[in-house]
Amino acid sequence: MVKYREFIAEMQERLYAEHKQRLLIILQAMDTGGKDGTISAVFEGVNPQGVRIANFKTPTQLELDHDYLWRVHPQTPGKGEIVVFNRSHYEDVLVVRVHNLVPKECWRKRYRHINDFERLLSDEGTTILKFYLHIALETQKERLLDRINTPKKNWKFNPGDIEERKYWPDYMNAYEDALSQTSTDWAPWYVVPSDHNWVRELVVAGIIAETLEKMNPQYPHPVEKIEQYREKLI
Repeated sequence: MVKYREFIAEMQERLYAEHKQRLLIILQAMDTGGKDGTISAVFEGVNPQGVRIANFKTPTQLELDHDYLWRVHPQTPGKGEIVVFNRSHYEDVLVVRVHNLVPKECWRKRYRHINDFERLLSDEGTTILKFYLHIALETQKERLLDRINTPKKNWKFNPGDIEERKYWPDYMNAYEDALSQTSTDWAPWYVVPSDHNWVRELVVAGIIAETLEKMNPQYPHPVEKIEQYREKLI
């Protein structure tokens, strides 16, 4: 894991310096699935100057007044950036579907919208990785109990998470459809077993490292005859 972190840190520095390519990482999971822990573990030691985390909470009224992708596009990476989506536009085919927030004929069209949106990003130079951090229902129960029983983790506990557990089968069906409908050549999904933190972190870090290696960012060429400037320094 240490080698992956060091490699990701080095490649991130090159990516930032090169200022040509972009990397978007999307993390989706059920509550307690380990999105925050994955971000902390994988990007430990990486220069925050070139990495940005975007969190997508319940939409505001302003966001609801626009199309559901309106709030997403401004958060996508610019040249030289790595951006991590902690939850994402996929909530609009997951929680929206499970809780019947829009009609079925509405959310079913969104698979096509999302594929087209991600194709646009890809065509414009963004590499996209999507991770579904899969945990078992029993694992979620253990982690919620840990948040209740451990004082320093009490702040993480949300009573609403218990209510959401009642919809577990519906969420699994929604995830199955979302993954099958939107895993594409330009934006593939990776299903990561996440009952054990070390497995989750190792798998995600390995895929990110391999992707950065393929992107192969390079430092820009230095100014011509850079050596001559040594003697000009006072």
